[in-house]
Amino acid sequence: MKASHKIRPVFDDPNVVSAAGLVPALRLAESAGLYDLLNGLTVPCPNAGLKTSGVVAGMLAGADSIDDLNLERHGGMGRLFAGVRAPSTLGTFLRSFTHGHVQQLDAIGARLLAGLAGQVPGLLAGAHGEGIAFLDVDDTVRQVHGYAKQGAASGYSGVRGLNIQLATLTTRPRLR
Repeated sequence: MKASHKIRPVFDDPNVVSAAGLVPALRLAESAGLYDLLNGLTVPCPNAGLKTSGVVAGMLAGADSIDDLNLERHGGMGRLFAGVRAPSTLGTFLRSFTHGHVQQLDAIGARLLAGLAGQVPGLLAGAHGEGIAFLDVDDTVRQVHGYAKQGAASGYSGVRGLNIQLATLTTRPRLR
């Protein structure tokens, strides 16, 4: 039996959320200073920080094209996140970026990484006793289709896709 490519799940019920995992991820990013950093972007566009965070959220939820950013507007997502923009608005916004704006995003990424490192002691609060934490870093390839996918290549796996890194942090559970 083969799944049909014509069937697409739709999260149009106002109580259904397609990517609830975005809530803790974006709260962590907020605590690390992402929104303050994004407000420093000099893109000549209103709400540049809000639009950039929308693109980041979409990428975290698996969007790999401008049209895929529409997943932020389905179902109950509007009740979880304020300021969600249409994919066409985000596409127009991204086309206004210059090389200098991309360099600003690179600097924001570096500062965000430093902010996330500052959050680590809070993340390790569950490491009671010896304070042991296990960090597992793996890479994976997310398959993409089409010849115009920027950054896509066939690597060691032989699959045409985007190579991403995944990190999982685990602490020893507290014994009662």
